Amino acid sequence: MRRSPSSPATFTRPSRRSQLTLALTALAVLALGACGTVNTTTGGDKAVHAEAAGSGQPDPSLAEIAEYIERTCPAPGALPEPPPSPEPAPPGTEIPADFVEPALPTTGPEVELTTRDWCASNLHEERVTGALSDLANPTPTKVRTILHDLGYTDERIHDLKQSGATTHFFLDLREHGGRLCLDGTVAGEDTVVDKCVAPATGPFTPGDRNR
Repeated sequence: MRRSPSSPATFTRPSRRSQLTLALTALAVLALGACGTVNTTTGGDKAVHAEAAGSGQPDPSLAEIAEYIERTCPAPGALPEPPPSPEPAPPGTEIPADFVEPALPTTGPEVELTTRDWCASNLHEERVTGALSDLANPTPTKVRTILHDLGYTDERIHDLKQSGATTHFFLDLREHGGRLCLDGTVAGEDTVVDKCVAPATGPFTPGDRNR
């Protein structure tokens, strides 16, 4: 069915949240079984770590996430899936005279990220959002601490800054020629972490990324 004139021209991929939650839970169980106990973080400001700590539940390590991506995601270089074509209007449907067919995206994550980037992004989004969504008074120091605890180094963390009650950051997750990055805004229950497109080569520049 054609969209109505007031509908936004957006492209939405099928949700995999439930599958991702199960995958991360399975990874967490494996991590707990392998370690037996949860290690405490050494070094740094203990007060910041204590306040920034999450629920205490085991979280899959970045190495485990990477291993899971290698086993389950498409090979590097796999092309993005083509956007679905709009369905034709049913016979007899009256089309408004001012109706304009929504344009499919030509830039942005839908067309510039590979299928491997999409697969990997969903896993990273899930774990980062879960770790940051319960953080009270999310200062850049606290956000950086949690990202470090998740295994993301300073080389991957960019443009970390606070604006009012929220803190914004980017994560450079480019690997194997991909262009994946994450664009995060930390604001308690309103925390949002979404995929973005990093430069194909060279240093990561937040101002050049496409959302």
